[in-house]
Amino acid sequence: MFDPDPQSTDPFQARVTRSASLKQVAVLVETDSSAGCRVIRGIANYADRYADWHLLIDPRDHNHRPVLPDGWQGHGIIARPTSPQELAALQASGLPLVNVDDLVAEEPKVASVLTDEEELADMALGHLLDRGFRTFAYFAPPSLEYSKRRRDAFVTRLAQDDRPCHEYKPGYRAGRRIGWAEQQRRVERWIRGLPTPIAVLAVDAPRARQLAEICHLAGVRVPDDVAILAGSLDELMCDVSTPPLSSINVASERIGHDAAQLLDQLMNGAAPPTATLLVPPRGVNSRQSTDLLAIDDEEIVDALRYIRNNAHRGIVVEDILRQVPISRRSLEIQFRKYLGRSPAREIRRVQLERSRDLLGRRELSITEVALACGFANATRFGVAFKKDTGKTPYAFRKELLSGQPSSTLNV
Repeated sequence: MFDPDPQSTDPFQARVTRSASLKQVAVLVETDSSAGCRVIRGIANYADRYADWHLLIDPRDHNHRPVLPDGWQGHGIIARPTSPQELAALQASGLPLVNVDDLVAEEPKVASVLTDEEELADMALGHLLDRGFRTFAYFAPPSLEYSKRRRDAFVTRLAQDDRPCHEYKPGYRAGRRIGWAEQQRRVERWIRGLPTPIAVLAVDAPRARQLAEICHLAGVRVPDDVAILAGSLDELMCDVSTPPLSSINVASERIGHDAAQLLDQLMNGAAPPTATLLVPPRGVNSRQSTDLLAIDDEEIVDALRYIRNNAHRGIVVEDILRQVPISRRSLEIQFRKYLGRSPAREIRRVQLERSRDLLGRRELSITEVALACGFANATRFGVAFKKDTGKTPYAFRKELLSGQPSSTLNV
């Protein structure tokens, strides 16, 4: 006979009790993109640690559109609706809902967790300025797949420094079907009208790869004439591009984790937040597409190349002076003129940039990361890393690999 006693140790009863307590959460986030999969990973990481959820992942109808299945008895939804109509249909369910896509971020009464586009713009500009670029452009063909938030943030950030932005404006509206050949002609015409060298921020990795391909077909050198930085990370798109693409490492796992945490609070009766929750990107993955030093001082270019090729060997300023025929005073003056920092600070910046990438590799210990970046030991690495980021290498790695933020989310 079934024993309803909650203190019973009957394993069947335990399974029934747990099944009854499970919350059903629909995750309407695409599984056919790198970013979507990382958002889902962040959601799953939160559920594994803190919640008793069953996740319904990426349900689709016969037309491959995201949809809640008929008869689904759920408790909450995390979604990337691509239109106000999709959002309205989800809101009509009456269930707590968290949006993780900026296409509907301006819609009223929707809780959202999104990338901090102002931080992304600042990070992108800093990366390109560090390479000596002083002329900039933005590439985003008209599309219904993304909003203008990234463009607005980048243009605004440039304007703060009185820098113009050469935007791609082909003269047709989002939704119009444009063939590859016609789009290639329009983009090539735009590229050839740009001053060079120029650094271009593309809205995302697929469009960055598209731009690199058109440059290749048009005989435009990347990065010598046009440097390309992808506004999002997609490992496949960035790796298969010619040349490999530098990209902004948007914190998709963190977005998923924070969205799950927010949904958990909403399902437990918390009031929705009054503002969108913004998650800063993790950094820039530097690759060949921006590996150009657009500086007209040959000795400083040589010094910067030496630093980038050897910082992981633990070099100091004296090593640079042995390689480049320049006085220490001139080196210091020119570095501050072009980069706004000293040669020693540039060495440390390159070391820490490399460390952020290596900390994402689970197989390396903190000590191995420290040594691979040119630090004498893990202690010195930890001090420098915390001074630069405000976090220990261990805390940064934990957040990076799990999507879990180091601080709690407040609604």
